[in-house]
Amino acid sequence: MATQVGKLKNEEMPSRGPSFEVAGFFTRLGEYPRRWRSFLHEVRVEMRQVTWPTRHEVFVTTWVVIVTVAFFGIFFFGVDATASWFVQRVIKLFGH
Repeated sequence: MATQVGKLKNEEMPSRGPSFEVAGFFTRLGEYPRRWRSFLHEVRVEMRQVTWPTRHEVFVTTWVVIVTVAFFGIFFFGVDATASWFVQRVIKLFGH
């Protein structure tokens, strides 16, 4: 709690001039390699916890996706063709 109050006080204080801004910039610039190493370390730790699918699971789920996409492609083709046929009939009916 005390650190949050200190952070808020530091953020509310007006800037004292460009020299502090430049120093702050270089301080933040120097922190990037440390933060980057920390980020990569966390990524490695998380990647070790991932449960990877087996080759068979990938093969089966890929075929499920292919069959599902084919089914819906055929289904929507049929719906589109039927709707188009009805619209053409209505246009012919009211066109004369």
